[in-house]
Amino acid sequence: QVQLVESGGGLVQPGGSLRLSCAASGTIFRYYDMGWYRQAPGKQRELVALFSSTGSTNYGDSVKGRFTISRDNAKNTVYLQMNSLKPEDTAVYYCKAENAIVYYWGQGTQVTVAS
Repeated sequence: QVQLVESGGGLVQPGGSLRLSCAASGTIFRYYDMGWYRQAPGKQRELVALFSSTGSTNYGDSVKGRFTISRDNAKNTVYLQMNSLKPEDTAVYYCKAENAIVYYWGQGTQVTVAS
C-alpha cells in the first residue's frame, strides 16, 4: 500500500514563504514522477510543479520563479518551497506519485495566504 503524507501547510501573509513536504512509503520512490497539485474552492485541480524520476522539472505558469520543487530519494520525500506567496495561491495542495501504470494521491494540506 502506497501512502503519501503531506505536511507544512498553514496560514501565511502575502509575500511570505512556506515549505511543503510529502513523504512516501510503500513503494520504490525513485521510480516515480512526483508532483504537487493544488485545488482552490470552485476550481479544477491544477499542476503546480513536477519532478520526474529522470530529474526534469516542470512548473505551472502562475508559480514559475516563485516555487521550487525538489526531491530526496534517500528520504522518500518531495518538497515544494513556496516564496513570494500571493492570496491566489490559497488552495489545498496535493502530492501525487505516478508512473506509467499507476498513480497515488496524498490527502492534501491547506495553504492559506491572507493578511
